[in-house]
Amino acid sequence: MLFRYEETAHVTDQELSAEAPILEPYIERLNKVAKADNYMYEESSINLPFDEHILEKILKLRKKYVTPKLKYILDIGIGGSNLGTKAVYDALYGYTDIVEPDRFPKMIFADTDDPTFIYKLYEFLRTNIEDPREMIINAVSKSGKTTETIVNLDIIASNVPFAKERLVITTAFNSDLWKAARDLDLDCLPIPNKVGGRFSVFSSAGLFPLACLGTDVSSLLKGAMAARKACLNKNVLKNPAAISAIIIFANYTKGKLINDSFFFHPELESLGKWYRQLMGESIGKDGKGITPTVSIGSTDLHSMGQLYLGGIKDKLFTFISTENHGLDISVPQEPLLEILNEVEEKSTSEIMDAILGGVKVAFLKKDLPFTELILDDISPNSLGQFMQLKTIEMMMLGQLMGVNAFDQPSVESYKQETRKILTSK
Repeated sequence: MLFRYEETAHVTDQELSAEAPILEPYIERLNKVAKADNYMYEESSINLPFDEHILEKILKLRKKYVTPKLKYILDIGIGGSNLGTKAVYDALYGYTDIVEPDRFPKMIFADTDDPTFIYKLYEFLRTNIEDPREMIINAVSKSGKTTETIVNLDIIASNVPFAKERLVITTAFNSDLWKAARDLDLDCLPIPNKVGGRFSVFSSAGLFPLACLGTDVSSLLKGAMAARKACLNKNVLKNPAAISAIIIFANYTKGKLINDSFFFHPELESLGKWYRQLMGESIGKDGKGITPTVSIGSTDLHSMGQLYLGGIKDKLFTFISTENHGLDISVPQEPLLEILNEVEEKSTSEIMDAILGGVKVAFLKKDLPFTELILDDISPNSLGQFMQLKTIEMMMLGQLMGVNAFDQPSVESYKQETRKILTSK
């Protein structure tokens, strides 16, 4: 993974060096957390990729539940409980689900209480699952009392005949959900108490459903391990998470209140939504915050390009692309419609690279700040690197902004009001 910023981020070496003393003691703390190798600290999510006990437990359960008949994994969760899982799934499989109808297993995400969707989901399970072994249901809620998750779990578990025998619960140890599940003798996977939902993708919350899919979770974790090593470098100016955090913060102080993740692979859109929650929930508090947005190249060049290039300059961009595109196809030498001579015999990867190159030139001419993250490819290892880099980046950005990156008091307020309304009806 390459991180480029030197000529385009609108942050000088002097600015980077000026913020370094703020992060140096925090990097020392992160190294202390890593050395402790436990879950006693708010930052302990950085230890998840190294936890062999978690991996052993989820692989044992995978052996119990995965059979050659498996067709669907229903992931019941919302927010941090499923965005990381969906980011990896969509990157590797989900984006092409509609054109690969015979590829199984597939994942279904029940991350809404929308009446129409939940009704149709229930009907689908009731009428299409002929053998319980075709299905795994994984309900994920760190708190064990997330309204949307418990509602969907109750509907499915109470009305689908085979649900109980194919249900795995992932939650904090001894939460209300954990206790209820154990009373029913259901299999449970714990999420460490100090690991918040948005930091939990490398815990059982993400690893179990992904492992059941056949994803190489060991490679995912190895990518995260490599990123942690780089992001614990005590030399701030050689630490990619620290540099990225300083760039975001420095642009924030200059009025760049929107942070746009611009992915030049549409299958990474859910990865952008995972990062959107990570940033929004981690630093949007105490009257401070940066609004995270997600763009897809080249699609959004035809919807947002005019605003980005011609509108108010209140945004910092990160262009995310890959060195290797994977599968490829070319325009024929003699196409049916001979309209654009310059694309004849060009591969789609060449065309996408040219579009990204054109975007960068246009942004430079407009003096718009951006950085680049270039993944080796779209693979579990590269996704693990990206996600670990970004979680540590966000911890450091919280330090620079003077906020607690690990709580979400305003989210809890809406949950409390929701329960009050439901109780009063």
